[in-house]
Formats: sequence, C-alpha cells, structure tokens
Amino acid sequence: MLQHGSYTLLIDSCYDREEFPTIEQAIEWTWASTPEEIAAVKFVLSKFFVLENGVYVQKRIQEELAEFNAKSEKNTRIALERETKRKQDATKRARDVQEREPDVHESPPNARPSTNQEPLTINHKPIKRNTATFVAPPDGVSLSVWKDFLKIRAAKKAPMTDTALDGIRQEAEKAGITLADALSTCCARGWQGFKAKWLDDDARSKFAQPQEQAMGSFV
Repeated sequence: MLQHGSYTLLIDSCYDREEFPTIEQAIEWTWASTPEEIAAVKFVLSKFFVLENGVYVQKRIQEELAEFNAKSEKNTRIALERETKRKQDATKRARDVQEREPDVHESPPNARPSTNQEPLTINHKPIKRNTATFVAPPDGVSLSVWKDFLKIRAAKKAPMTDTALDGIRQEAEKAGITLADALSTCCARGWQGFKAKWLDDDARSKFAQPQEQAMGSFV
C-alpha cells in the first residue's frame, strides 16, 4: 500500500511540475516521513525511474512532456503568425483606403467643378436651369401673349415646334379666328394647344365682332 501510494504521488508530481526529482525531492513531494514511507519511495524510484545525473527520470512521462511542449510551441507559433498576418492585412486595407480617398473625394488643384457631378448628400441638390432658347413670336402675335404661351408649353413639358405651331394656325383658320386670338385663348384657358372644336359659340362671336366693326368702318 505504501509503495502504491508513493508511485501515484511521484507520477502526479512529475506531471504537475514538468520535472523529475532527486531522491530528496522525491521524499519531499510524497510527504514521506516514517522509515517505512521513505523506503517505499526509494523502492518506487529504483523500480520505475532511471537515475540520470542525480535525477530520477521516468521515460514515459519524459516522452509525453516533450510531445506536449512541442505541440504547445507549434500552436503558439501558429497563433503568433496568424495575429501578425491579421495586423498586416488590417494595415494594408487602411493604407489602400487612404490612398484611394483623394481620387473619390478630392478634386485636382485649380480644377473647375463638373456640372454633371452627382449630389453628395440629400440636401445638396443640383440647380436646374432653363436652357430653352427664346423663339421670336409669329407675325401678328404680341410678345406678351407669345411669352405666356411658351411658359404654358414649358410647364407641361411640350416643346414649341414648327409643326405644333402650324397645327394651331390650321385649327385657328377652321374656327374662323386669327392665330393671335387662338394663342390668347390658350393663355386664358391654360391650353398647351388649340382645337377649333374646343371654342364655343360665344367665344367665336367675341372674336368676330371687332373684325366686323373694322370692316364696317372701312366701308
């Protein structure tokens, strides 16, 4: 029983301390105090350990400790290499971002801003400018009426073309009124175009009276 207890205590002590004892250390590690306990420790040392340079070595424990330490060193090395690579990658990403920022957010020195630049924020909206060229009014149409009519066309996104103007002139002739009267009616009623059938009888007679009076005075 004493020998079995000595063996267990010695083996556990070697694993815990990761070293092997002298005979004095073996007695101390097992707390042997009586002559019988000390004799049991010495028996275990002579039976299961090898004396090397004054130290009792247990071969199996020595091999297992060596293997364990080798794995620990390898795992430590792998962990350090992984951490080093992670830091290098993070540094490289930060450097790449810093190098790209001038291309994205900065303009070259003395460069004029592009008119096609997208807004940087939702509050930074591009200013829209009216690029439509002014068209002279047709013969017989006042400048004020013509400007008002062009505004109506622009608001309804209907460009003023020669074809559209010819269509209005033809419809005015069908209605028996002048082009100027047709455009005045469009301005008064907010029409972007004109059709003879849109004009009611009251409006026709209104436009006809000044013409009849002019004819009468002429005669």
